[in-house]
Amino acid sequence: MYTIDFQKPIHVHFIGIGGISMSGLAEILLNRHFTVTGSDMQASDMTKHLEETGAKVVIGQKAKNITDDIDLVVYTAAIHESNEEFAAAKNKGIPMMTRAALLGQIMANFAKSIAVAGTHGKTTTTSMLTHILLQADTDPTVSVGGMLDRIGGNIRVGHSDLFLTEACEYTNSFLEFYPLYSIILNVEEDHMDFFKDIEDIKNSFHKFASQTAKDGLIIINGDMDHTDFILNGLSQKHVTFGLNPDNDYTAADITFDKEGNASYNLIAHGQEKGRIALKVKGRHNVMNSLAAIACTEAIGLPFDTIRKGLLSFGGTHRRFEYKGSLGDVTVIDDYAHHPTEIRATLSAAKDYPHDELWVIFQPHTYTRTKAFLPEFAKALEQADHVILADIYAAREVDTGEVSSRDVMKLLQEDGQDVHYFPSFEEIKDFVKAHVKGHDLLITMGAGNVVEIGEELLAEK
Repeated sequence: MYTIDFQKPIHVHFIGIGGISMSGLAEILLNRHFTVTGSDMQASDMTKHLEETGAKVVIGQKAKNITDDIDLVVYTAAIHESNEEFAAAKNKGIPMMTRAALLGQIMANFAKSIAVAGTHGKTTTTSMLTHILLQADTDPTVSVGGMLDRIGGNIRVGHSDLFLTEACEYTNSFLEFYPLYSIILNVEEDHMDFFKDIEDIKNSFHKFASQTAKDGLIIINGDMDHTDFILNGLSQKHVTFGLNPDNDYTAADITFDKEGNASYNLIAHGQEKGRIALKVKGRHNVMNSLAAIACTEAIGLPFDTIRKGLLSFGGTHRRFEYKGSLGDVTVIDDYAHHPTEIRATLSAAKDYPHDELWVIFQPHTYTRTKAFLPEFAKALEQADHVILADIYAAREVDTGEVSSRDVMKLLQEDGQDVHYFPSFEEIKDFVKAHVKGHDLLITMGAGNVVEIGEELLAEK
């Protein structure tokens, strides 16, 4: 594989430069005086920011964008060999590298690297860690998979030996990483368009854990069924976190305030350390915070600094994000697109003041909807009312095997109040006519369902 010498800046071209992760990596290279060009299918705030930072961005992916002065081409898993730029780079013999491989090479330049893995919770936990590290004035470099107000986007370029990033399991991209600190939040079935089954996923997480530096630390959810399998045969040190009191890091006396925000007594290695207050909701975020605490204590940060850093974190965009009010109706947006995430979000919503709970759910990808059809229906039953939008295709093609009507049918069979509409306009009209009083309205999914709430608020 091509190896970058970061002391000798080169010309790097990104196919799909506007993506949340790709744009962040491009900005890191720009900061290191690399020449950066890239393309995307449409302009965005990301591409505009990169242009302002010094990149040359072209809208539209054409073979002519691959010029002879390009030294390296970086692409994502969404780019196929039929892509004109991919084919042109291959024909010219220009070295090519995946986004994950580039991230792994960047990470290798930092003495203290932290990689946050798990089926869900990565963005929130990475964001919590960012707040703690900034509270401690450690000046980290951060790559997060969402927009975080504290760093003004999804990337922060620091000047210390600390590097923090999410580590996504899709297409085994996290196997490009060799971190000093590996965090494993949870391991469940997902991305079944790539993985064969849960055993395949467990093997990937075991491999990821095994690539932790020999003098490093694995921080792992001790409440999982798969913890022993993932740690089996590994020589690296590890600590566990979870709500089971047998874990190294656990929480006692969990309570929620009038807005649903959690607080608890931290128990570390059997000793009570003090009260932790969060400005985010749900027991799942208690778990995320325990992982962040375990990591930052291992780094050597003082408890009071960790506590203040967590208290300063009010959430990331699209994670139980308050969008506004329609009269007395509160509008929340959430990225949940896996049954476990839906259950966690709706469980957290129970602690949020409201009369009735309405969820507008947009399933994400056909393979995921088909794989978890009964689980989606069961998770959504926690809501008083469910409104379904069409499946968001993302990288997939509709084969006609599954649709949102299948989710609706299962919910109807269980007596759930559920409605399906093929267009956002119809959903908005229905919401205006039926959601009232002090109800709570959550737009939910990893696609563009957020636009429904935003448009309703803009029209009020």
